[in-house]
Amino acid sequence: MGIKYKPERFGDQNYTITKLEDDLAEVKKPDFQPLTAEEIAQHEKLIEEKALPDTPKFTSPNLSFTIFVKEAELLVKKEISESDKIEELVKDAVLNRWVNEGRTHHRGKHEKCAFCDNTISQERWTKLDKHFDEESEQLEKDIDALVKRIEAEKKAVSTALTINPSRFYSKFHTQLSDLNSALESAVNEYQSSLEALIAQLASRKNDILNAKEFVQPVDFSPELKAVWDGYKTLCNESDLFSSSLNSEQASARKALRLKEVADYLIIIDYQSKLDSIAALKDKLEKASSEKTRISVEITQKKALISAKKRELNDEEKGAKKVNEYLNDFFGHKFLTLESKKDAESSKRIRFEVIRDGKKAYHLSEGECSLLAFCYFLAKLDDIETRDSNPIIWIDDPISSLDGNHIFFIYSLISAEVVAKGGFEQLFISTHNLDFLKYLKRLKGGYIDSAGKNVGFQKAYFMVVRQDRTSTVQVMPSYLKEYVTEFNFLFHQIHKCATMGAVDDTNYITFYNFANNARKFFGIYLYYKYPDQGMSERTLNLFFGYDSVPAVLADRINNEYSHLCGVFERGATPVEVPEMQLAARKIIEKLKEDSEQYSALLRSVGEPPEAEGV
Repeated sequence: MGIKYKPERFGDQNYTITKLEDDLAEVKKPDFQPLTAEEIAQHEKLIEEKALPDTPKFTSPNLSFTIFVKEAELLVKKEISESDKIEELVKDAVLNRWVNEGRTHHRGKHEKCAFCDNTISQERWTKLDKHFDEESEQLEKDIDALVKRIEAEKKAVSTALTINPSRFYSKFHTQLSDLNSALESAVNEYQSSLEALIAQLASRKNDILNAKEFVQPVDFSPELKAVWDGYKTLCNESDLFSSSLNSEQASARKALRLKEVADYLIIIDYQSKLDSIAALKDKLEKASSEKTRISVEITQKKALISAKKRELNDEEKGAKKVNEYLNDFFGHKFLTLESKKDAESSKRIRFEVIRDGKKAYHLSEGECSLLAFCYFLAKLDDIETRDSNPIIWIDDPISSLDGNHIFFIYSLISAEVVAKGGFEQLFISTHNLDFLKYLKRLKGGYIDSAGKNVGFQKAYFMVVRQDRTSTVQVMPSYLKEYVTEFNFLFHQIHKCATMGAVDDTNYITFYNFANNARKFFGIYLYYKYPDQGMSERTLNLFFGYDSVPAVLADRINNEYSHLCGVFERGATPVEVPEMQLAARKIIEKLKEDSEQYSALLRSVGEPPEAEGV
């Protein structure tokens, strides 16, 4: 049965089970008679008729012809006072118009007449102003205003109605054609009458000082209104025809649909299907009863789970967790956190800091940082946060802490955050290089609950400030790859000593060698000889009084690094052989302490075979 897929035949695209049940009730009535073949053919022809939408509503404009006639007659016949008028201008309307326009071109612009080049006296200006008085000027303005309104009505009448036959059934097309001819005639006649009014007003304006006889134009308003009323009548008849057509087509589609339903009942053996449905409903009722029982049990267990979750979210347990961190990682047995119920609300919890069993006041900045950091980590283990894998940002947690606490902070992050892996992303910022050294030890993964090693990506960045703006940049290699700058300097000297050919890709290693060597000796000799640091004597001690390497190293440290005494040295190319010779001598001396040398190689990622130079 394809009723819902043939709405043009059966009249219902959204044919639901409810509607089918209504049709079944109709078909099962004793007086129901299926359609015959002839009736089916008749209904099919009826539903092929296309119903048009309702015609657009037309509202005829209000015509003001009678008002225009009255106002025009008053203006055309209006008398202008003859006192102080210039007689020759009164007698000659064209001359009067010409002089009036000339006034506007001369006043305030010319002292002489632009036509005759004679001086215009003040007496003449006075006579002209009296002649063209306010009364005549107001009459001109009134005439212009009325003409403008008449022109607006002309336009409104011409555009008020456009007859479109495609919006009507074909039975109305002949009437529409006659109506359209009558409309054109009525509009033209009405506009001609309006033009006659405009012509009389224009004539009076051109001879503003002399009243005119007014000719009454023919009023074609009734003819125009009759055409508009006839159009409205046709619209109503068309709409009524649409309503009747829709009703007849709806009845035909319903009859065809009921015939389809009746045939379908025979095909599917409807009664046997009803018996089967009744048996299935009985089973459904039993299953629904069992489902209700299970749903109640589930609801009870969910309530129990929620209660347990609230217990897990106990703030007192959170305070205990903070105290564990303080005691286990920082050894602060004298400093603890205790939860207290709010006196105003039993649901709210506040905390008190206790020192040696008493409420603590005036905490140091370091103590505040420790408590805040421990509380933050305890909140990560809260029931609402646990297993949610949040994005964590830890901003310089070692602020105002001493060296021991810095290591403990690192240990706590490593054990409670990184090792558990309970985060989507982890950001740690610091200003402290010692803390950065510890952070580099953080592992690149964690062991999940299944015992599987899960890795994550690590990256290092620096926030560089310039004036009032800051940018995030990739951390320089000497900070990222080496524990200290000392490791970086050793690596550069080692590269210079072991490098084969010099080209554009590695020339910078030799170019920076002097500065790198000077800094290396500054650090190395300071720790070896803390009472002297780097000097000629300590250089000789380092090289074992082998004067050639010591003098060479001193030259590189001074001349190449500082341009000491030879300013021109800065304008000459760097002498690669001298650099590499000095680098190799330094490496040879460092190799004498094999354990330290091996450790330095490992710190910069050099393989053991690279030790031979």
